[in-house]
Amino acid sequence: MKKKIALVALALVLGSLLWYLFLRPYDARARWEVKALPGTINQTLKAWDKSLPTDQGIAQGDDLTELIQLLPYGDSLHQYRWELNQKTDSTTQIVLYVTDKNNSVSNRLASPFSTTALEQRTLQNVTDFRTRLKDHLNNTRVTFLGEEELGTTFCAYIPVASTQWEKAAMMMKHQPLLSQVLAENEVQLNGLPFIEVTKWNQTNDSIYYNFCFPIIRSERLPNHPEIKYKRLFSKKVLKAEYNGNYITSDRAWYALQNYAERNGIAVENTPIEFFYNNPNMGGNALSWKAEVFLPLKTEESNE
Repeated sequence: MKKKIALVALALVLGSLLWYLFLRPYDARARWEVKALPGTINQTLKAWDKSLPTDQGIAQGDDLTELIQLLPYGDSLHQYRWELNQKTDSTTQIVLYVTDKNNSVSNRLASPFSTTALEQRTLQNVTDFRTRLKDHLNNTRVTFLGEEELGTTFCAYIPVASTQWEKAAMMMKHQPLLSQVLAENEVQLNGLPFIEVTKWNQTNDSIYYNFCFPIIRSERLPNHPEIKYKRLFSKKVLKAEYNGNYITSDRAWYALQNYAERNGIAVENTPIEFFYNNPNMGGNALSWKAEVFLPLKTEESNE
């Protein structure tokens, strides 16, 4: 009997050792919760990745809650697998699994007896990213305002293709032309500048949008190869207010999307943003304001 118990114990020890050395899907793990939605964390993580000298790009999984990041250090290639698990309507658990693709077994052998280089590097990177995310959250604010009707408007616009991160820069690039042509032709403005997203690829963060100036329609609108005209018709929308740098106003897109998913509301992933401030005037970005809308799906949009 004692021999059988000893053999079972030995098998368990050997099985655990085999799992630890060869089968466990990570070498190190970090886990914490933050008061932010997965979309905000996803975009901040991608921006942080671009800032690293070891940047090899970061790949998104099936949705924005799973990302794979590769970071080379000497003869090691660290793979970071990020999981963003939303816990409440405002908090997310971040779980990071780290594996050294070249030296995994040696790391696991050394880990019980000393702090490995992989663990030190992981701690540094986690601390760096947490600081980056905290700073971002302190400098942006999204307030959900409910459902309303967005009115009809006629506008002059320039079609733009960019990434989400480049959105504000492309607006600033096209604003002088649009302003100049309309002013020179005495076109009367009729509201705040806005963008109308027409296509949003959430896997690679690319967008197509119309950069628009609301105007009074007339029979003598200027003919320019880059400027087009259209009417936006009234539609029901979810509305949020965004405060912060317009580079990251897409955080409100994710907040509206998240609200719709949690409440079973069908929406079109074509955000609309109205801008109250001119970034060229500077000032505290947290005082900048944008109204952000996500259109509700209608029977016509489902056809």
